[in-house]
Amino acid sequence: MLKTILAISGKPGLYKLISQAKNMLIVENIADKKRMPIYASDKVISLGDIAMYTDANEVPLANVLESVKQKENGEEVKLDYKKASGTELHAFMAEVLPQYDRDRVHSSDIKKLIQWYNLLISSGESDFVEGIQTETVETAAEAE
Repeated sequence: MLKTILAISGKPGLYKLISQAKNMLIVENIADKKRMPIYASDKVISLGDIAMYTDANEVPLANVLESVKQKENGEEVKLDYKKASGTELHAFMAEVLPQYDRDRVHSSDIKKLIQWYNLLISSGESDFVEGIQTETVETAAEAE
């Protein structure tokens, strides 16, 4: 599911890939459903290609979002990421992903994670991992 959700540099929010043309993508803002073209000059990244640093390796963003969903019982994060201190943000991240790399994951990264999670949940997108990855998340949670 996250392969079709895009973050576009310089544009707020998240976008769903609708269609592809020769030199552009047609995307839809997941919050207000407005469509627009995105050209090759825009920096676009799929959420499916993003990972969070941990002490051992990288964890796909889908698994981190699924962990946030389990922590928040499928609802939006109650922590106000705009006003939260760095300590509060890192405490939140430690609950979600205990083995995250505290040196390479910054407060701004955690704010972006919470913002994206809330956008996805409010737009009805809540299937972050597919099939076998869900079992991996559950097994990792049980091991700790």
